[in-house]
Amino acid sequence: MTTCEKYVIVVGDKEIEIDESVVKILNHYARTEMSLEQLAEHLGLDSWMEAYEFVKKVPAWILWVPPTLWKREMEKCKQADEIKIIKI
Repeated sequence: MTTCEKYVIVVGDKEIEIDESVVKILNHYARTEMSLEQLAEHLGLDSWMEAYEFVKKVPAWILWVPPTLWKREMEKCKQADEIKIIKI
């Protein structure tokens, strides 16, 4: 029996599922001088404060996972017996 884990970050009344595009944005944020204002804009958040709350809640290892590896792992969810949603 295989289990797949999907991560959802809750910020205010918004829920952001960590997918390949969000991982790309987080990689860019971690590796460059992207501001919290820019991060909020890319993620569709209202302010830098929401972006700050988002970054605090994201498990640190996700910031460094290559997007292609994340995509490959999420494709396994299509064949998983159980999908576990982890809301943070």
